[in-house]
Amino acid sequence: MADFKDAGVMLKLAIMALEKQGIDTEQVYKSINIQKPQWQDPTWRTPHNGQTKFWETVETLSGDPFIGLHLGEHMPVFRGQVVEYLFLSSPTFGEGLRRALGYQRLLTDAMSFVVNEDDHTVTLQIKMNGSENGGIRQLNDCLLLNILKFFKWATDGKFHPVNIKFAHPRPESVTEYLRFFACPMSFDNVINTIEFEKELLDTPSLHAEPDLLKLHEQCAHDQMQRIERQDLVSQVRQLIGEMLDDGNANIERIAQRIGMSSRHLRRLLDEQGTSFNQLLAGYRFQLAKRLLADTKETIEEIVFLTGFSEPSTFYRAFKRWSGQTPLAYRNDAKAKLKDIADAQSSHVEPA
Repeated sequence: MADFKDAGVMLKLAIMALEKQGIDTEQVYKSINIQKPQWQDPTWRTPHNGQTKFWETVETLSGDPFIGLHLGEHMPVFRGQVVEYLFLSSPTFGEGLRRALGYQRLLTDAMSFVVNEDDHTVTLQIKMNGSENGGIRQLNDCLLLNILKFFKWATDGKFHPVNIKFAHPRPESVTEYLRFFACPMSFDNVINTIEFEKELLDTPSLHAEPDLLKLHEQCAHDQMQRIERQDLVSQVRQLIGEMLDDGNANIERIAQRIGMSSRHLRRLLDEQGTSFNQLLAGYRFQLAKRLLADTKETIEEIVFLTGFSEPSTFYRAFKRWSGQTPLAYRNDAKAKLKDIADAQSSHVEPA
């Protein structure tokens, strides 16, 4: 599956809504391996593949089979995202919608939003990229409810859907769906869709401001470029991993694979506050730690797998990275695993 990511604000608001309901969010943090301080970073993006574990954990902790709807109910309508500012500062609801869709990736690249129009109605299609079986029901519910809340708020209460299609299977009860959506609905569709009257596209925006619109569009453009540069760093890391297999991971080969000069690649990486050598060292270090802790590969084999030509070079590099020799790191990792196993066995009830 591709490395799809969501804006961190989506997860942050869901967890804040959980806290308001008195649910222990520490277990949620652990389930998806996040820390609260990450929320302070406005550029924070979360791997979309963690959504499944997140919603499974939330449903288990809450005991609520409709937790997606109930969290969506308690989330704020406006989140202060640049896409929302762009939407609201446009002259009409329709122009705001089309303009915002051009920057949808600022919110997520795990979903594709497409608008189709006919003579009388408009259909907003929401496809979960890389998901099977309709995606995650709780996520679908929370997402569609929040979209409807924002559309209604942006049109001063005029927006009402005429039909909603959910990609996930029909739940045992649809009572809560009827309470929240109050329109014809169907389940087990190919993708999620929201259908509404075409005349709503011409609804004037109460927040239209031409000068601010230009500023918001420039801000959205700048943020898109930042994400694209982050993509480049991820792509370089991926290619380093592929090229380490043949022991020839260098910037010239990687630049050629990406389709640019090595000089240009160096400049782009420098703009991201990193360099090829830093990325290479970081990848080698993480790979070496994993191989030492989780496998029985010999040190000599790990030297080869991490792309070093000589054991002595590997030893010096690993000691510089970790402050330990490879063997000491492996022994410590085994000792920690043994301590965990001993602690778990001590809590097992006798037969």
